[in-house]
Amino acid sequence: MTDTRTAVIAAALDLFAEQGFEATSVEQIARAAGVSRSTFFRQFGGKDDVVFADHELLLDRARARLDKGHDDPWAAVCEASLEVYRHFAADPDLARRRYAVVRGVPALRDREIVTVFRYERLFDEYLRRALPGLDPVDAVGFAAAVTAVHNHVLRRLLRGPKRVPATTLVRALDGVRRRYGVLADDPADETDEVVVAVFPRRMPAAEVTRRLRGKLGP
Repeated sequence: MTDTRTAVIAAALDLFAEQGFEATSVEQIARAAGVSRSTFFRQFGGKDDVVFADHELLLDRARARLDKGHDDPWAAVCEASLEVYRHFAADPDLARRRYAVVRGVPALRDREIVTVFRYERLFDEYLRRALPGLDPVDAVGFAAAVTAVHNHVLRRLLRGPKRVPATTLVRALDGVRRRYGVLADDPADETDEVVVAVFPRRMPAAEVTRRLRGKLGP
């Protein structure tokens, strides 16, 4: 992100915090950032675009990263999510100021929901391309889980005064991959036991379930 764009974003967030989003004009933002009105509109389409400028850049980066191709598509999705988190964690004060503005303006909250869905859709579509034959339910489920876990950890960063290291998200995303059985070299795989059972075809499914539960334990 250029210095000019960064200056405009910082100036806009300061003004939004001081006098409110609706009461702040483009002219005021441009003046505070030391740029012309025309420069503002070359960089941003409007006031709300200033708030979400980072996301537009990060979505483009995530798309470019995924388009390169990866040996482990599941890990690639998690790495793309992690890169987004690291961006906001690098300057938590700015991220918290942006979060406060978004929380206070219904229209911005609505756009935030749409933006979150764009990440989820990006991950979903990538997995379907990278893993031909993948059940769409697995693709959308994994994409939704990664996005939800990412947002949960990010909100912990945005709502509190303390830093939340990227390793917190790494562990959480590893948990998602483990639940899907796609975490490479998972130590848990080495201790898993394989149970083979044979039952008469006529046995009711409920009885099969009861017997398996008894063998596998709680």
